Amino acid sequence: MGAKKNFVLDTNVILHDYKCIDNFQENDIYLPIATLEELDKFKKGSDQLNYNAREFIRELDRITSEDLHLKGASLGNGRGILYVLTDDKYQKKVTASFPEHIPDHRILSCVCSIAEQKPDMQTILVTKDVNLRMKARALGIPVEDYFTDKVVNVDVFKSAQRTIENIDPELIDHIYASFDGIDASLFDFDENLEPNACFILKSARNSVLARYNSFTGKIKKVEKGINYGIQPRNSEQSFAFEVMNDPNIKLVGITGKAGTGKTLLALASALKQVGMYKQILLARPIISLANKDIGFLPGTEKEKITPYMQPLFDNLNVIKSQFSPQSQEARQIDELQKSNRLVIEALAFIRGRSLSETFCIVDEAQNLTPHEIKTIITRTGEGTKMVFTGDIQQIDSPYLDAQSNGLAYMVERMKGQELFAHINLIKGERSKLAELASDLL
Repeated sequence: MGAKKNFVLDTNVILHDYKCIDNFQENDIYLPIATLEELDKFKKGSDQLNYNAREFIRELDRITSEDLHLKGASLGNGRGILYVLTDDKYQKKVTASFPEHIPDHRILSCVCSIAEQKPDMQTILVTKDVNLRMKARALGIPVEDYFTDKVVNVDVFKSAQRTIENIDPELIDHIYASFDGIDASLFDFDENLEPNACFILKSARNSVLARYNSFTGKIKKVEKGINYGIQPRNSEQSFAFEVMNDPNIKLVGITGKAGTGKTLLALASALKQVGMYKQILLARPIISLANKDIGFLPGTEKEKITPYMQPLFDNLNVIKSQFSPQSQEARQIDELQKSNRLVIEALAFIRGRSLSETFCIVDEAQNLTPHEIKTIITRTGEGTKMVFTGDIQQIDSPYLDAQSNGLAYMVERMKGQELFAHINLIKGERSKLAELASDLL
């Protein structure tokens, strides 16, 4: 255990994780009054940020008392004290560089004030705002990101499927000949297989796409089958269909750069299995542009969200284009939409629902926080399958990155669980130009 420290929290840390004050061990926590003022602006609304603001304020009210400023509030046995800093005096070193009186600069001044009052303890600003971290460093103020829910290693997302060589060719022949696969104990792998791991097995004369089925303990062949008119174009896409088509796997993460087919594959798999579920639900978070939410857009609620949902409709149209308008498959898609068995919705509008017997696809999941991912998954009822798709290198939220986004967090924390599978798509299949742009630009 190191020396006790003072941590000053920026508003975005609380909005990211409303339980953040539970994660600072024996250290003391300071909330600048500017932070509480900013939280007050987020109290109303149905988004996750609004929920987090309300929950934190309720918790703050529960643990605090009238002498909060003087004595602070104990956070529990073996933990620190929580203070609200009402002294809003601007420090000269902050004013000299940043004369504009905005909340960020007031928070910087608070950090300086605490450091002056308690010179024997290190005082650190915690913020997820990269620009504020740059300002703090420019002034020589110790500053950190909020690391509690950050992924330690993102290298797992960079590699494609494993290729295991020097396999006995007769074992590969047995895999081809067996419908259910062959016992995994017949293979002498260098390391333990994770549940639902997919790989290419190679020998001197043959190879096979395979998956370790943790439910049966067998290595089985991965078929390159067509799902509702969509045929996999590479081994990774075949693996994606394999895990999404298995009803025993309840949670799937599909990652990959733009154009690798993440959403299209998920939708095609859902349509193939439509008879197993009461509803197919496609949802994506609304990431507002130019600091404006959908309230600034004209029209009804449905008309407001349509521009944000268009990529999902585009993928649905790609699947419909595989068939003639009079075909049974095209008519089935139209009927599913009319009967609300195929629903495309903004993620904010499904909060609070219990999702039973639903094939749920959450697109652009890299723009969700770890807490939002948890909230969605915990809504899962019996007979529901959840598929999260996204590119952890293409994040639109200003306070998330490749390590702190909910999709990466989910993949790392669920790794090794029997009900979970993760496939990372590498090769772009949208077009040669799109692939080239993704790699070089």
